Amino acid sequence: MAAVGVAVARNWAQVSLDIGKVRLPDLLLAAALISLAPVLTLLAWRRILADLGSPLHLAPAGGIFFVGQLGKYLPGSVWSIVAQAEMGLKLEIPRRRSAVVGLITIGLAAICGFLAGVPALPLLLSRSATSSTGWVLLLALPLVAIAFWPRLLNWGIALGLRLLRREPLEHELSGRAVFFSSAYLIAAWVCSGLHVLVLARAVSEGRATGGHLVVATVAGFALASALSMFAVLLPAGVGLREGLLVLLLAPLLSTPGAAAVVVLARFLSVLSDVVFALIGWAWARSHHLLTSRPEREHDHLVAEEDPMPPTNAR
Repeated sequence: MAAVGVAVARNWAQVSLDIGKVRLPDLLLAAALISLAPVLTLLAWRRILADLGSPLHLAPAGGIFFVGQLGKYLPGSVWSIVAQAEMGLKLEIPRRRSAVVGLITIGLAAICGFLAGVPALPLLLSRSATSSTGWVLLLALPLVAIAFWPRLLNWGIALGLRLLRREPLEHELSGRAVFFSSAYLIAAWVCSGLHVLVLARAVSEGRATGGHLVVATVAGFALASALSMFAVLLPAGVGLREGLLVLLLAPLLSTPGAAAVVVLARFLSVLSDVVFALIGWAWARSHHLLTSRPEREHDHLVAEEDPMPPTNAR
């Protein structure tokens, strides 16, 4: 974080010029792309929640998920899960189930981010895209397949609850839920990376093109974000993600240009989270999910309104 701050401060004159190169249409397109990511992540979270026994209509699911997401901007990785569990309790979702769903979603998001970011790994390590990308992908696929194996995931969930001296879950996670949730999360990473690609092309004024730029932006953003998720003391991976992205983009754009891209990317991602959180907060408050009032809207919020019932396929 400090290194990125110093780089931006020392080159602020050039960084500000590069930021000024981004035209309004490019900025709006980048904002639209990054705004798809939280929606797709919501769909993954909701699918896992339904599979474990608490199907929700899209509206209350968004109210809970988007407000809770602001917790990731606090140090530590549990505040979003805590907020979602407390709000979900008013819709009769057990805290234990909410916590498990939150942890599974974070874990799958990190794995999917790494999978989407594997093509950028040789670029990060050697500063050049080489034929080793194919070998890295080939070696990573078996590990990813194991990580997505439902039996292994269910065993890990049961073991974690046993170690915490908690009762086991009433339902197991199905292979179908893992597949669809992972597909949503990979799509979220791709949309996020595409917004960086739009910004990078705008900053370079179209001079930076080709496969290297796509790998550095789309795959690079996913890789940097996935790695930053393990820095639990950094709110939303601030600093680490930006530092890795600058390393990936600087050879293609220049250091000030890369700094301009990461500054704009962070601004747009935070703005997207805040806007969705405000929408979720307005809905949740109107339905008393953020107050201690006893009124419950459960009967018309849960799965009876939802065309997607929980799957019984295991």
